[in-house]
Order: sequence, then C-alpha cells, then structure tokens
Amino acid sequence: MSPRPDRRLATLRAVCDAFVPPLDRTPDPHGFWSRAASDLDVAERIAGLIASLDEGTQREFGQLLGLLGSRALGMTWRGPMKPFAALSAAQREVMLRRWAASPVPLLRKGYGSLKKLSASFFYGSAEPGAPNPNWPAIGYPGPPEVSTAGAERVLAPLRPASDLTISCEVVVVGSGAGGGVVAGELAAAGRDVVVIEKGPYLDRPDFDGLELAAMERMYEQKATLTTHDGAVGVLAGSCVGGGTTINWAGAFRTPEAILGEWAERHDAPHFTGAGFAASLDAVERALSVGADAAARHSAQNEALLRGARALGHRTADIPRNQLPAPTEAAWRRIGFSPFGDRDGLKQGMIPTYLRTAAAHGARLLADTTVERVMIANGRVTGVEGFYEADGRRVRVTVEAERVVVAAGSLHTPALLLRSGVEHEHLGRNLFIHPTVAVAARYPERVEPWHGPMMSVVSDEVAHLDGGYGAKLETPPAHPALLGLALPWRSGAQHKAVMAEAAHLGAFIVLTRDRTGGRVALGRGGQPVVLHYRLGAYDRAHLLRGVAEAARVHLAAGAEEIYLPHNAAPSFLARRGADALEDFLSAMPRWGWRPGQFPLFTAHQMGTCRMGGRAADHPVAPDGQVRGVEGLYVADASCFPESSGVNPMLSIQAIAHHTAQGLK
Repeated sequence: MSPRPDRRLATLRAVCDAFVPPLDRTPDPHGFWSRAASDLDVAERIAGLIASLDEGTQREFGQLLGLLGSRALGMTWRGPMKPFAALSAAQREVMLRRWAASPVPLLRKGYGSLKKLSASFFYGSAEPGAPNPNWPAIGYPGPPEVSTAGAERVLAPLRPASDLTISCEVVVVGSGAGGGVVAGELAAAGRDVVVIEKGPYLDRPDFDGLELAAMERMYEQKATLTTHDGAVGVLAGSCVGGGTTINWAGAFRTPEAILGEWAERHDAPHFTGAGFAASLDAVERALSVGADAAARHSAQNEALLRGARALGHRTADIPRNQLPAPTEAAWRRIGFSPFGDRDGLKQGMIPTYLRTAAAHGARLLADTTVERVMIANGRVTGVEGFYEADGRRVRVTVEAERVVVAAGSLHTPALLLRSGVEHEHLGRNLFIHPTVAVAARYPERVEPWHGPMMSVVSDEVAHLDGGYGAKLETPPAHPALLGLALPWRSGAQHKAVMAEAAHLGAFIVLTRDRTGGRVALGRGGQPVVLHYRLGAYDRAHLLRGVAEAARVHLAAGAEEIYLPHNAAPSFLARRGADALEDFLSAMPRWGWRPGQFPLFTAHQMGTCRMGGRAADHPVAPDGQVRGVEGLYVADASCFPESSGVNPMLSIQAIAHHTAQGLK
C-alpha cells in the first residue's frame, strides 16, 4: 500500500473504527460496546490480506486509501476539505453513508469493500485456541469441539520437488463437482488419469471450523473476489473437491422444465434423454442424496417453513448429499461444514468420486495452476503449469491424449482463451443466480450457525414468468458473514443488530437470472475481470423475492426485519401486516444501482455453454470443445442458461454424461 504506508494504515484504522466504533453502553460485561475495530488490529489484518492478493487489487486499494487520506475527499461527499482521519466521528458516518448512496460507482464500490472487510474481520477474526472476544457478547459459541482422531486423509497428492513431466491418458483440470466425477468415472473404467487442482488439499484432520481461516484457505481469492464494479461478492471454492467441500449440501435435480428449455433452445436433445436421466440417478446414488431425509430442520429452516405455511406458500424439503448425524452434537456441527466437514457426513467429491479415482490409480496434483492447454495441429497434447507450495515453485507438464477442463465458470473460459481457443461466445453468458439475504430478529434463539444449512425451500415466486423468479432458502450465518451482509447505517445501529446475532434468522432470495455477464482476461491471463450487471427483468424478480421473504419472516413471528439495502430502515413487526405492505411498496424507489445493496453469488454458470449450434455454443453436446480434438469441458460453464436451482447435481450429471462418452 505504498507510498506512505504508515499514513495509509492510519487512514485505514480510522475508517475501520468508523464502521465499528467504541460506544459507551452499560452494562458491558464482555467489553463489546467499548471495543473498536482497532482493538482487534482490524486495519492491520485487512492490510495483510490485501498484500497477499494480486497487484491490481493492491494498487486499487492503495488508490482508495490515498483518496481517503487527502483533502480532496471533501469533494466526494460535499463535506469539509479534510482527510478522513481529521473528520469528527459524526462527520465520518455521514461521509460513509453518502458514499453508500453516491451516484459515482467507484465510491459505492469503495464503501462496500471497506464495510465488508471491517465487519468481517471484527466479528470473524480468531485463531485456534484464541476465540474472538466479541463472540460471548453476540452469543456465538465458536467452532464446536470434535475429535478427528482416526479421521483419514483420503488422498495423497504428488508433491514435486523439481520440474515434473508425466504422461497419462486423460488429464482433468479441476477437482470439483465436474472434475471429480469425470476423474472417478474414467479411473474406475481403467483409464490412466491425472487430476490437477490449483487449490490446496485439505481433509478432515485439517478443518478447524474457523470461518475466516477457512475462507482464506478454501475460497477463490480468499473470498474477496467481486465483479469488476464491486457490486457482487463472488463465493467460489478453490480447494480439492471445489465447491462440494464448502457448499451447503443442497442436491437439487435439474428441473424437467429447465432441461426441456436447454434441449429445445440450444439444440441439445440429450438433456431430456434417458442417458442424462440415468446420469442424474447415478450421481444421486454415489453421493447418498436423501440419506438424511428424516433429519429435523434447524431453527432457521423451521422459521421459513412456519412462515411460508402460514401464508399458504408452497414449500418442499431440500434433498442433501449428507449422511444422517449420529448424535445431537454432530447434528449441530453440520452448520460448520462450509468450513470443511470434520464429521465426514457431507458426501462431496473427496470421500466419493476422488476416493474412487485414487483407488484406481489416479494421480492428484494439488496447489498446481494450469497456465495453458497444449494444442498441436488441432488436437490436445497435454497441459502446462506450475506447482507452488512449501516455499517452492516448479514447472509441471502433463502429456495426455485427452484434456478435460473442469475449472469452473470463471477459470475454464480463461484457460481456454489463454490456450488460443477462439469462439465468439467463449467467456460470455455468465449466469450467477444473484442472491440477497433478508434477515430478521426473533424473540427466541435461532442460532443460525447450527444444524443443516438448507433443508427447506419455498418456490412460491420461482415461476413469475415461466421458469424465472426467485426461491427462498436459508444460509448458514456465522459472525463474519452476518457482519458483512447486514445493512450498516451507523456504527451503533450495526453493533446493536450484531449483539442479537443468536436471535437472527436469514432467508436468501436466489434469483434465476436471464441476462448474462462475461468473463474477460485480466493481467497475466487470470479471470479477474468479471462483468455482470443485474438487468431490470431480473431485478424485478429479486425485489419480489425480497418482499416475499419479509412477509414470511413476519408470518413466522419475527420482531424486526432487516432489508438488504444500504439505506433501508428496519421494519418493526408490531406495526403489522398492513404497514409492512406500505413499507414494501416504497422499496423499488430506494434505488437499486450496483453497490447500493449487498448482492452475492455462490453459483457461477455458463461461459462455455453446451449446445448443438456451432456458431452459438463453444462446447458440443458430447462435451468436446469445438475446433480442438480431444479437448473437453465438464463443469458449470457448460450450462446453456442458469439452472434455477442450486447447481451441484446438474454439474455432476453433465460430467457423468460426458464421461460415459469419453469411456
């Protein structure tokens, strides 16, 4: 963050303390109210995180702090011509609120980045054996104790000490829902398989249940990735097993109506054929989908079920790829499995398809980035990249007859573009299921960190226009995620809401989007430039979902409802249903420009869409990349359009179907 790192760090401390200030409240037995962000070295932690990211991110963050530390800051909010640190506490809060609603996109982006980082580090920072001092005050128990004695490390990745060249029949780039299935299927069929994963290999003995530590180790760009304008936070797995290691275990079959759309609109009849249905059946069996169908719901899911039923809304239980919890303690720990499942209940890629692949001789390279696919005379010859771990970086070349790229909807098109593959639609048609959270405070303890993450879905407004609309589900809500997602109107207001964390329940509004974005190569050929803007059509469906979530909270007995908007006041339930309708009627007028509300995606789809028309689809129905013999894609980037449901099972079915042809 040079030049003048000391001055910029002082500016960052002042900003963090404005978001999380010390307050004079009594009683304060845990020191929560008097504690400021600087008491937990939040600015230093943020600076350390930024320093570990790419040069472009460091440069942009340094420019942001430079502006905040200059007198020119006053021009951005019609305030005094003073740097941020010279403003009074009241002036600092006014300035931040004005940035949150600014007509200038870069100012909204700066506000969003600083607010999310300040809150997540203040509430989430912890080390093994050193819990966050705020947790007792907000009712968070921290990671539950569980013994991993005897828990095996299922896989044994190669750890090259020098430059490495190996050969195989099939190299699979990516080990998540797509790559894991392909590797397991092909290895079991006798093929010589090598799997390459850019993230680390972590297994049950490595999982400590700490939220921020897991995000930094297991999520894409340490969970800091956003779209180019900063409006959408992007949550994606970057570890062995990919998203299946960190996801919420929802295992929806692709809806028949959407498979029909894909088949008809994209000249891909296999989506409605018997073979694809058999692939869905096969992956459900392999992942033990439905094995815990009799498990009880968490309090959050019970609230969604209770409120939706009171309103006469449709609900259904969500099938999950999860084994039954053997004890009450294990059931409670399920809510911590997005940070790695220490109990081994979630049946992701590591204990299923990757275990099968390893048992049949497949080799794994973790911590290995593939820079390009090698192509000669129109066909693949392998891949090149580098392994980086334990302080060393060595070149890796894998020679192969077939290459299956399953690096996800962000990295797969980037790899193909870096490798010289050309197609008009490569990198385009990025769908993300834009998602917001509507939270509420309940009189009883909800403890949104315990129990199954998502087990109930309401699709009452999922079909507002054919197959487009929004679903209501529940997320696991731990302190860092709560802190960054809840609206901030002042330091006191945000602290007061966080003090009730144990009584908060949240519903996510997951929108099936029709308008796609794109992935472009940034410096060094990385997919750091993600262009996505929520269109008017999709925004209308998102707002309808927000309204329904608020109504469900009210019907479920919530006392106060928090809308996902930087400037929105909360709604007190005692005002009644009629007042809520008046409140919601004003919602479209609040302004929903990028960065004015916290928007997230945990599902990235498209960018290498599959279909029968060569001009429109980079990938053919058999999974092969057009124009390159022996090059295949088997991940969510193949989706012709957004799936409308959590996509894990759809990805696995596509990968399974493609693998049958590869056999």
